[in-house]
Amino acid sequence: MRFRTHSYRHGVELLETVPEYQPLWDEVLRAISGLTDERLACHFRDHHEGHAKSISKSLNSLLNDDLVAAGWQAQSPIFAESEYGDRTWLLDFAKQIDIPDHASPERGQERTGVSIEVAFNHGGNIAWNLVKPVIASEINHVRKAIQTSVGVVIAATEDLKIAGGFDNAVGSYEKYVSHLLPLRTMLTVPMAIIGLEPPESFHIRHELVGTSNRGWIGWSEGYEPLIPEQDEPAPSLPLGERD
Repeated sequence: MRFRTHSYRHGVELLETVPEYQPLWDEVLRAISGLTDERLACHFRDHHEGHAKSISKSLNSLLNDDLVAAGWQAQSPIFAESEYGDRTWLLDFAKQIDIPDHASPERGQERTGVSIEVAFNHGGNIAWNLVKPVIASEINHVRKAIQTSVGVVIAATEDLKIAGGFDNAVGSYEKYVSHLLPLRTMLTVPMAIIGLEPPESFHIRHELVGTSNRGWIGWSEGYEPLIPEQDEPAPSLPLGERD
């Protein structure tokens, strides 16, 4: 899958150049590159077509499979204390690493890591999704489950929201980037904001089922279907007919 990145407080540069971070960054990029059109279409067809509105569940599921296989902890608690164990204080993914303490070589290695938020939820959650990697990285008064130092936020671009059948209220990559400046005094750690671009070979079109819009695969002009058609084809609707 194609994507774009925005570097906040040199987050991308750190992930690309610090040897200890590079393998983790490679795993993130490999998981995103693995979101091929064929794989996405197959997953959506098998699990969500006609039931879900967008490809967000397929994106979440495939990213989860690939990152967990690479050793990332899914639904990782920010804090070690049990009283902070509910969903409010969970990161989507986190992974620890050890890096040399160059400032104090006698202390040996320092344990740190990278936190990831996969943000396909309501735009009202943008600020909180950006703040969670900061909480996971800054020193505070509650013991951490995984101490991180760099955050990664993965969101849908406006183009993916349209082609992927997302609800208009979902926060977009562009909105995440626009929130960085007004929140700068709060967002004190380096971050990489990743915007996923739409599939090239298919889009999601909607049909009203009862009172809810449901999504079906529509193949883009000039592309042959990458997966077999259903025995009973979905209703034919123009690409523009979606809410």
